[in-house]
Amino acid sequence: MLAPSNASDDDRPLDPFQAAMASRDSDVLTLVSDALAAGRTRMAYQPIMLAGQKPGIAFYEGLVRVLDEAGRVIPAAHFMSVIGENDLGREVDCTTLQHAFALLRQRPDLRISINVSARSLADGKWREILRDGLNADQNVGDRLIFEISETSAMELHEIMIRFMVEMQPKGVAFALDGFGAGMTAFRHLKEFFFDLVKIDKSFVRGIHEDPDNQVLTEALIMVAHQFEMFVVADGVETAKEAEFMTQLGADCLQGYHYGVPKFDI
Repeated sequence: MLAPSNASDDDRPLDPFQAAMASRDSDVLTLVSDALAAGRTRMAYQPIMLAGQKPGIAFYEGLVRVLDEAGRVIPAAHFMSVIGENDLGREVDCTTLQHAFALLRQRPDLRISINVSARSLADGKWREILRDGLNADQNVGDRLIFEISETSAMELHEIMIRFMVEMQPKGVAFALDGFGAGMTAFRHLKEFFFDLVKIDKSFVRGIHEDPDNQVLTEALIMVAHQFEMFVVADGVETAKEAEFMTQLGADCLQGYHYGVPKFDI
């Protein structure tokens, strides 16, 4: 009979696949960290269109892009899920906010939304950038929208609510991102102060051919409108999806059907 091993789980060698994934994540984190330190970041902007008879651009969503040493964009999908819970996530949020303020000062005709984690709301550096940006131009707050994911909002809902109350006098708006796919119970919506919701892409994709998603999406839109929130249909890729979402009552439409995120607007 073999003697029982005294080795702990931590002493056991990693599965080759796990080792490869850990190595990749470490390389990506180093790549992103180096890019942030060197200032190799840019913002790409995607238009959010008004739905209905008089289409036009309601505002733009700003999406941070991190570049490698050769100037190539590092796909956000490769690192956002890895950095979300650590200090790099806070640094990315800080960089995004700095870019947004810079463009808002240059372009008083624009309104911009940017993503932010609820964890950054208590970060000292991020709060300093926010305070300085709002104090530098009293009109900037009315043109700034913070997008918060359902999961992030619910995990730190007390911090989120206090921050919303603080920002209301400054004109800053809030969007609930991924509405319908996260963990926000409808009963909690009245506790927040969201100005708009973005219907999750999973409901929008192929909705003209999906009766189940049609029913669910119509219910989500009705709930949002009941709480006096505008509705953005996210992930619109075809004219049929745009038409169907408009018929259901979406106020705005966003997706590749109207344009990919671009550096210059």
